[in-house]
Amino acid sequence: SLYVSEYFSQSAQKLSFYSWYGNAKLFHFRVPEDTVLLRWLLQASRGKGPECTNMEITVHFRYGAPPVINPLGTRFPSNTTVHPSYSISITLSSAVQNTTFVNVTTPAAGDWFIAAHLPEAASRIEVKGFSIPCPYMFQADMFVLRLADMPVLEPGVPKAQTIISPAKPLHVKVFVPKHAAGMRFELRNCLTSEQKACAVRVVLGSITLPQSFQKIITCLGRLNCSLALDSPPWEKWLQIMVESLGAANASVSVEMLATFRACRPGSTSTFLNFNSLNQSQTVPKPGSTGAAGSPTPSTRGASSNTSNQKSFCLQNQPVVREDLDVVSVRYRLLNGPSVPVNSLSPTLLLLNLNTGMDSGGSLVVNLLLNKTSVNLANATVVACVSAASPVLSLNATHNCSTAFFQGYPLSVSMSSAEATLIVLYPQTDDWFLSLQLLCLKGQGECNATEAKVTVFAYLTPCFNDCGPYGQCSLLRRHGYLYAGCSCKAGWGGWSCTDDTKAQSVGTQNLATLLLTLSNLMFLPAIVVAVYRYYLVEASVYTYTMFFSTFYHACDQPGIAVMCIMDYDTLQYCDFLGSVVSIWVTILCMSRVKKILKYVLFILGTLLIAMSLQLDRREVWNMMGPCLFALVIMIAAWVYHGVKRRHCYPPSWKRWVFYLLPGITLAFIAMSVYTFMETNENYYYTHSIWHMLVASSVAFLLPPRDKHKKPWAWSQKLICRYRICQNDREELYAVT
Repeated sequence: SLYVSEYFSQSAQKLSFYSWYGNAKLFHFRVPEDTVLLRWLLQASRGKGPECTNMEITVHFRYGAPPVINPLGTRFPSNTTVHPSYSISITLSSAVQNTTFVNVTTPAAGDWFIAAHLPEAASRIEVKGFSIPCPYMFQADMFVLRLADMPVLEPGVPKAQTIISPAKPLHVKVFVPKHAAGMRFELRNCLTSEQKACAVRVVLGSITLPQSFQKIITCLGRLNCSLALDSPPWEKWLQIMVESLGAANASVSVEMLATFRACRPGSTSTFLNFNSLNQSQTVPKPGSTGAAGSPTPSTRGASSNTSNQKSFCLQNQPVVREDLDVVSVRYRLLNGPSVPVNSLSPTLLLLNLNTGMDSGGSLVVNLLLNKTSVNLANATVVACVSAASPVLSLNATHNCSTAFFQGYPLSVSMSSAEATLIVLYPQTDDWFLSLQLLCLKGQGECNATEAKVTVFAYLTPCFNDCGPYGQCSLLRRHGYLYAGCSCKAGWGGWSCTDDTKAQSVGTQNLATLLLTLSNLMFLPAIVVAVYRYYLVEASVYTYTMFFSTFYHACDQPGIAVMCIMDYDTLQYCDFLGSVVSIWVTILCMSRVKKILKYVLFILGTLLIAMSLQLDRREVWNMMGPCLFALVIMIAAWVYHGVKRRHCYPPSWKRWVFYLLPGITLAFIAMSVYTFMETNENYYYTHSIWHMLVASSVAFLLPPRDKHKKPWAWSQKLICRYRICQNDREELYAVT
């Protein structure tokens, strides 16, 4: 045999600590047909700085769709079927880099996905730029070894093959046709080179992760052995591997035969119904099948179906796939939402999910039994959702499994008339919904009964749109799109339905009130600024108080939310007002000339607006203006002190009762903002930050100019004369 090796690689990605599915880095590969060996090369590395510590990286594998993972141990929505993902751990300890190999023999052809992430994210809120995070990188490469000339086993035709040695197993493949109800594989005349009965192991099917359903038979000392499969995958190549268990130098000759048991589907009347729509407008020709006195096509088809139901192994129902949006599909039944279900043969619906872009959402199947259509109280409609091939023996078994897939069972009855199934990240394939009517006292009781079941099936990016406490986000890895839920207000789980750590409504209201009303502490600073004639500064504080209040009212994760304008606009205005408030306060304390102060006000505000547009979370957007303003203030104070030959500010009362308390409040506020905020205590630690910063401004604002008198509203309202002041000559005149 001719083996061909191929290599596939993708660029490395920076790993993140896990808090939701968007933190997992996804790698998407496609394994070609006739692959006999798959090898993953997993490379993990970290930075060399002191901030890098030992770390454990978790890697998940899955065939057909992204892995469904649950690192946080949260609950999934009800009616959801979840299979644990196949995962391994890679540890980065003293070594800067770790290389791991994962081998998969006879892998299934098609899409394979790898997801990697770091442990659970810490609850402390990190200020960007204050600390340097350690970079953890991960890269996945794929090597495949495939047969360029894999022998084809034709159905019903014996094929003789030779196994040269145990080190070189024999690989063949057979194509499974559509409507194959069963398959039988036989080994005949299995003899060694010494004309003795052989010892071989036969493996049917390919490996799929996290679950693999390969069928294995071992033939020891027998000339013939066989294996029967129910519901093999339709319209797919089935790979068969035969290994010799004998001596190293002994060859084995075998004869292989594969036969299929066909399933005769019941004919559908879809096109006949289309034709019957125009019967009232079309005049039938004499002697035609639709002439008067002869049954119409639809009537004749219905009577034929009724009389020949026993000869059919299934009844097809036509389904139309309607694409709505990205990872959003609705399945519509042409014959109406109600499906007739009987006990003689299963009713089959095809749900097409094989486009390669459907595996990133959630498949939802809902069944609703029409109670008036079933007269038997002990009758049950059993359903099964499976991939690759349908379950055709619902009346004989209830395990809902095919040859290489474990399906998902459903049932509706008079006591429970509705059932729902949610399949997270369904694998790329043709999916089938099989329904059949069963009676507990025997199938003979159900032969004359037909149930009506309303079927709703659709593919959605996020089930229930992640609920009221989650946000559905569309994620992308190169050209592949998939969806995930980002939860808030303490809710968790795949669809944000786990309320184990959820905040109560009272807690949400309290958080909103604290974060918004704490901004009212700017009122004393505004009053002090107006009283001391710092009107520009008072305007900036008013702007900051207003937008900080409504930004935090809009930023709440729960139901206590109010947004007066776009969220991004509110956030930008809040960040801008906060930094500009610090900027104008420190410049006001420097007591520079007015013209220079206002020039610095405008120039600094423009530069701050530009830097916030580049990156709002960067700590230097706040620290940079603060440090630069402090340099200006210290230089101005030194200049005033040298000029007056006295410490500036000169009054000890100014230092003790104003400057030191204001500086202390500002320092405590920065410490709380930088080191104490977590996701759990954010609503009260950030409120403390609001109150401390606003209070410090009221203490730090300098006194008014000496030539400025207090606001004399009473004199201006009562007196009939004005007091004019000449600032330069300090002369007063009464007019």
